Parts: sequence; C-alpha cells; structure tokens
Amino acid sequence: MTATLTRRTLLSVATAALAAGAAPAFAQDKIRLRLSAVQSETDQRSVAMLEKFGPMVADFADFEPHWNGTLFQQGTELEAIASGDLEMSITSAQELATFFPEFSIFTAGYVHQSAEHQVKVFNDPLMDPFKQKVADELGVKLLSVMYLGRRQVNLRMPKSERAVMTPADLAGVNLRMPGSDAWQFLGRALGANPTPMAFTEVYTALQTGAVDGQDNPLPTVVDAKFYEVTKQIILTSHLVDLNYIALSKAAWDAMSAEQQAKVQEAADAAAEFGRQNQLAKEGELVSFLEGQGLDVYEPDVAAFRDHVQKAYLESDFASSWPAGVLDQINALGG
Repeated sequence: MTATLTRRTLLSVATAALAAGAAPAFAQDKIRLRLSAVQSETDQRSVAMLEKFGPMVADFADFEPHWNGTLFQQGTELEAIASGDLEMSITSAQELATFFPEFSIFTAGYVHQSAEHQVKVFNDPLMDPFKQKVADELGVKLLSVMYLGRRQVNLRMPKSERAVMTPADLAGVNLRMPGSDAWQFLGRALGANPTPMAFTEVYTALQTGAVDGQDNPLPTVVDAKFYEVTKQIILTSHLVDLNYIALSKAAWDAMSAEQQAKVQEAADAAAEFGRQNQLAKEGELVSFLEGQGLDVYEPDVAAFRDHVQKAYLESDFASSWPAGVLDQINALGG
C-alpha cells in the first residue's frame, strides 16, 4: 500500500480493519496499544507518552511504544493503522496531506502562530470535518495535538561562509526536508533546494556533506545532536510545527465509553505535558547551542514570511483549502 491509494481503497481497508479489530479488543484482558514513532525515547513527545499516556491507561491497556522507526518506517505508520497492523502513531499534518490535500493548510509556513494557537485550532469546530474525514476514509482517530516547536534552519557551513538573512541567501542550499510534497514545497518556499531524506539518516548526511542543512525545532536539534555536525542556526521560525496523537479507529470503537474517555484524557495530558516541556526547552537552548560554538541569529523574518505566504497563495496547495478556513484560523490567533 502507498500514500497514493485512492480514498475508496482507504475506506474499504479501514472498514475491514474496523470489523477485524473489534473482537480481539474485547477478548483480551487488556487492549494492546502499539505505538510506532520515528523519534528517540528521549524526545519530549516520547517522554510525554511514557510518563503520562501509558500510566493513565495502564488499568485497561498495554501501551507498547517503539521508537526510532524500529516497528514501521517513517511515512508508513498511517497505512499500517489503516490495514489493522498498528494501533497508534504520532503523525504530522504533512503526512496527512499526502492522503487529504486540504490538510496542507496546517503545513503552511507562518499559519500557526503559537503553541496555544495550535490547541485552539485543533479544538475548534473548524477541525471537525478534517477529523471526520481522517476517521471515515483512513480509519484513524486524531486524539490530540502535540507542540513540536518552532522550526529553524540549521546549516553545516559557518555564518562567515554563508550568512542567511533573506530567502535569496538559501539559493542552492541542499536542505534536508521530509519526503512528502508538503514538506518539499515548504523547503522551496523558503528559497532552498529541498532534499528528501529519512530523519534517521540526517546526522550522517550532515556529517559527510550529503546535505548542507536541515530544519527542526531547537529541542530536536539538541536531542539528535545535530549541533555536533553543523555551524549555524537561523531563527526563521518558519513553521510552528505540530504532531497529532493518532489512534486506530477500530481500537477506539472497540473500547467502552469509559475507556474512550480515559484514552482521550491521557492523550490530552501527554500533549500538554510535552507542550510545556518543549516551550521551556526552547527558552533555554539558544545559549546552549552558542556554547557549542554555533552562530545563532535572527534573519529578516518579515522577508521570509512574505516570500513563503506568497508562494503558498499562488500554489495548488491553497486551491485545496476549504473556503474560509484560513480566515477562521487567523481569527483564533487573536
């Protein structure tokens, strides 16, 4: 199965998984909730799921996390849930946009304004049609939104060799971005040459010069030790990035109402725990990275914002956005 599956195929797969998945959940003493994720166990998302989600559902579910893409490779988790081979993942709007183009609105640069804004958007009725489509056509329930952080550009060459102040300064830079169309477009909108690559390959690629840089929030830069093989951080803050805690709808439907309520509460608690930890870490890491010898500086953010938003509004991505939703999102930002 690939990300280009038709919606009809996805719907039939999800329906079959629902029928197949309901009985085992009732038959077992505990519900099995396997989670496949690409990040390490020290990532704030992992810590949140381990410290909050797992213990909060432990009385009726066995939470089995698998980190570093060891159970399913990055980009295949949603298909595994749809086919009934996996119960949980931590997924992105970019990945969902490969199935549902309208989700690209949540991948666009400078759309989400803050961590608080993300929560308002996710819990607003404007999200209901998006959530329903994912449940109906992919068999995936989106439980909660996790704040991943403000994504910054991270280059292996020193600032003295290439100072980046505007999108024009990224011309010719091979910037690692995840492989989906949404991510690749964002890289181009920033002015770079986006290079698709799995997250697990990025450190070595930076070390060898296979790519010139990568973009991620500062906590991810530190957790993955990218500072060991890069020389500068440009604080573009081009994306207030997010993930969704995703659960098999078959597994959800097999739970009692009380169990569903506990799972939802646990997901929200994990998301809030991770969000607060991530915000605190972001506030501390600039000085840490400078201490590691990296140049950390702010470019002309207005120039980046204008360039990126213009690229989106002129693209096919914007044509898939439901009418009025961008205005609703902006209004929630106050």
